Amino acid sequence: MTDNSEKISRRDQILQALAHMLETNPGARITTANLAKAVGVSEAALYRHFPSKAKMFEGLISFIEDTIFSRINLILQEINSADQRCEKTLMLVLTFAEKNPGMCRLLSGDALAGETDRLRQRIQQFFERIETQLKQILREAEMREGLVPTQTVSAEANLLTALLEGRIRQYVRTEFSAKPTQYWDEQWPLVKANLLREKNL
Repeated sequence: MTDNSEKISRRDQILQALAHMLETNPGARITTANLAKAVGVSEAALYRHFPSKAKMFEGLISFIEDTIFSRINLILQEINSADQRCEKTLMLVLTFAEKNPGMCRLLSGDALAGETDRLRQRIQQFFERIETQLKQILREAEMREGLVPTQTVSAEANLLTALLEGRIRQYVRTEFSAKPTQYWDEQWPLVKANLLREKNL
């Protein structure tokens, strides 16, 4: 029992150190030697918990997925109106990004240059899942509220997802100075006004 709990805590420690290095060394390539030094263990000890650096990145991506999609499920349970569901979903991702700058380097693909294709596919799938969730919200608006998208469901969900990706990329490009939520309170009403309309119009 003790050995297992030590393994879990060491795994988390490695992932936290990796996220911190991604945040504090923007543009720098992460090496297992530097990561081992940051954690205070040997490279061999790192590999006892993760067989490769790719698996460490996958561990962080899994954390992002679990955090975001479990909270999206809560939003869907607690909120009925489509525009609020969209707003809360977007704000969730933007706030998560703002609080976890290192992980934004994964979401933007910035930290994955030279890494395995599988990691880039995981990030692509993450945003595809977000877009699919937004499509579902927009489709259900007609049944729930008698509202339909002003454009096609696919076009609107794609636009909302592009806003998220653009905000995250801007955050990374500016080395975390342009916050993802900056101006959002002013910008969201513009998006919301053109999102849904009464079905009979």
